[in-house]
Order: sequence, then C-alpha cells, then structure tokens
Amino acid sequence: MKAIEVETHRGTILKGAHFPSEGKTVFIAITGIHGNFYSNPFYYDVAESLNSHGIDFICAFTNDATSEIQTRNAKTGVDEVIGSWNERFEDTDDDVQSYIDFAERAGYQHVILGGHSLGANKVIHYLSGNHDPRVEKFFFLSPAELKHMTSDVSDREKDLICKFVERGDGEKILPFYFMGWLICTARTGYQWLFSEILDNVHLERNGNFDQASRITHTGAMLIGTYDTFTRGDPRAFLTNLNNHLPTPQKNKLIFIEKTGHTYQHKEKELAQKILETILEWRNEL
Repeated sequence: MKAIEVETHRGTILKGAHFPSEGKTVFIAITGIHGNFYSNPFYYDVAESLNSHGIDFICAFTNDATSEIQTRNAKTGVDEVIGSWNERFEDTDDDVQSYIDFAERAGYQHVILGGHSLGANKVIHYLSGNHDPRVEKFFFLSPAELKHMTSDVSDREKDLICKFVERGDGEKILPFYFMGWLICTARTGYQWLFSEILDNVHLERNGNFDQASRITHTGAMLIGTYDTFTRGDPRAFLTNLNNHLPTPQKNKLIFIEKTGHTYQHKEKELAQKILETILEWRNEL
C-alpha cells in the first residue's frame, strides 16, 4: 500500500491509499463519511483480492474520510483542516474527478469508478453530470438514503441549524451532535438536511431520481441484506435505484446475505463478488 496525495482543482490536497499490482485496470473506491480503511477494514480484503489478479485498487478518501484531516492547499500554500466537520457537498465532483485524473496520469487503461455509502452517492452525482469516457464501469456499494440518515434530527435542531445559517453563522460548530454522532458546522448540517446534491437515492418509487436517470454508464450495484440505511428493504432499495437508470437490464445487482452496511463477517465474500464482476468486465473490455 502506498499513501498518495491527490490535488483537486481548487487546490485542496486529498490523501488516499494506492494498492498497486502493476496492472492496467484500476478500481477507484470513493469512501463514505468516516469511511477509511481504518474504520472499514473490508477495503484491505478488496485490495488483496484484486491485486492477486493484477487489478489495482485506490481507496479514495474525500473530504469526510475522517472527522478532521490535516492537509494543505497546493494553490495557496496554506494549511487546511478538512473533514466531515466542514464538508462541502459542492466539492463532490472536484474530488471524484481528481482521483480519475490521478489514474489517468498513472497510465491506467481501464478505470472502474466505485463508491461505498455516501461515496456511492458521490459517484452517482459525478456520473450524472460528467459522462467521463475515462470511466468504463461503475460499482455502487450500499448507497445511502440521506432522508433516512437524518430522520432522527429533531425539529428543534433543524430550526437551530436554519437560524445559524440565516444569521451568517454557518461556519460555527453546532452545539449538539448532528444525527446523534457527527460534530459539524451549521452549514454542513444544513447541506445534509436540505441539499439535493447527494440526496439522489430513495426507497420510494416516485423519489427524485433525476441524477440516476442521466447516467450513461453501466455497471454493478451491491448491498448487504441487513443494511439498515434502507428502511428495512435493501433489495427493493437497490432494485428501485437500478430501475431509474436508463438501461437497468445492463447492470448487475449483487446481494450479500446476512450482513449490514459495512459487510461485517462477510468481507471476503464482498471482495470475491467485486473481483468476479471486474474479471467479467475485463474479459469484455
């Protein structure tokens, strides 16, 4: 594993992990909130399985991989502290594209763009507006329904967030744990509640799937059958998302039995499913 630094177009340096095997195919996995390989060890299983077959892997940390990330801005030279505490959803496409740019500079011939949890939502957003020819397939791993994640935020807390933002205090830290566990600014909490940027997957059939409907790529989607971020029906949740893509019949849906959002006790099965799917694609490409 090699630590990598990826420069975004706005200058912020993101810190990811590269698992090279000198292959020509790379799987880029955009991680979710607090979704780094320290908290989600399944990434190591995925990397090991792919590397054993000559497929490279990039664990792509974005702004919210941890609570706080000490970094710098390459354009200004100023030190920065980014993280889930001050994430800006509008930086999503810049972050994703920067990792694809990294893969292009590294000389990869085949790029598979994936994402786990909120990282999958970020890939959906990126592909909906960027029909990037460098990406050959997508791989959505357990996308997150934001409305369900924020369902426990009380009306009083929502009102307080709105008041902070309205009076110009959006960069101040909220005086409570957002969603019961997240320390963040009022502006970040406001985006979780009201922004449509990453609010792009839903259980309802009539949910807003405008982003999914604009994706021209094909690929695969995977979820655990115990995933609690789907309001109790992971199969219907993933099938509903696929049905809103332009060519659902061309996509592969994978369900891993008896495991949740981070695939506890099924990490090797997850890695094997990802490997098998990418090997199928590699034979087609």
